[in-house]
Amino acid sequence: MSGMRTDAQQRGDAGEQLAFDLLREAGLRAVGRNVRFKVGELDLVMEDGETLVFIEVRRRGREDFGSALESIDRRKAQKFVRAAKAFLQQHPRYAHWGCRFDVVAIDDGREAPEWMRGAFTLDDV
Repeated sequence: MSGMRTDAQQRGDAGEQLAFDLLREAGLRAVGRNVRFKVGELDLVMEDGETLVFIEVRRRGREDFGSALESIDRRKAQKFVRAAKAFLQQHPRYAHWGCRFDVVAIDDGREAPEWMRGAFTLDDV
């Protein structure tokens, strides 16, 4: 039964698919999904023109713990940036591209996901 996904994992998977579909419809091209490194994981990596976009997908089912966007603190952003740097080391073809850190926040009970382009920068972390 090790292959069984919990309800929370299935909701997270559905949230990532919703975010992926939203970004594809906006014209971004997929590069990677759930890219894992020792230093962290990247939910989505996509191309937006000649900008490489690292996307964190956050989903919250309950408001009493804050919004999905509020769940990204400095420590989580730093881990995300470390994973992005690891990705760039493994994919040198993107070395001269611009990079952006986006967040797609999905709060259950809201009608649509919130896509925050440039949610944070390297200076923020």
